[in-house]
Amino acid sequence: MLDADFFRRWMAVTAASVDREAERLTALDSPIGDADHGSNLQRGFRAVAAVLDKEAPDTPGAVLTLAGRQLISTVGGASGPLYGTLLRRTGKALGDAAEVSEEEFAQALRTGVDAVRQLGGAAPGDKTMIDALVPAVDALGESFDAAGAAAEEGAVGTTPLRARKGRASYLGERSIGHQDPGATSSALLIGALKEARGA
Repeated sequence: MLDADFFRRWMAVTAASVDREAERLTALDSPIGDADHGSNLQRGFRAVAAVLDKEAPDTPGAVLTLAGRQLISTVGGASGPLYGTLLRRTGKALGDAAEVSEEEFAQALRTGVDAVRQLGGAAPGDKTMIDALVPAVDALGESFDAAGAAAEEGAVGTTPLRARKGRASYLGERSIGHQDPGATSSALLIGALKEARGA
């Protein structure tokens, strides 16, 4: 079973991963975006780690709802609302339970991913974070390992795609050949699950 401590660790591990990879995320964002994806997410997840330390919510749902709210209020551009929606809707779907099963978490995360799809209007193949999140949720029922691998594969798989949503879509054919920064950061978020479980 997964408790509030696990979800706090998940956010802490994600914050550390984003810190480590911020320059790479921004480098990926330079040719097809605003060159601020890494710095924006770094600021957001640092704020998430700080608020979770201070407020220490005691249910999985409350941890993710607070994290999502914090991202929406501290991250500019599209990333804040998209990541904030993902975590808030996942948290709301988990409800007030003190512990949740991996299966319940997988179902809740799918609710969160569906909310992101609705907000951004993106589908798999559009070269967005959805390309990492959808295969990750599909694999989550198997294991955190499988979900992390599926997310990473989905992120790498955005490279040959033409962007059909977001800032990168303005570039048309020129967006081909670049790995999507949102899918890449989503793979970091999903990859952090395994480390949080082992911590």
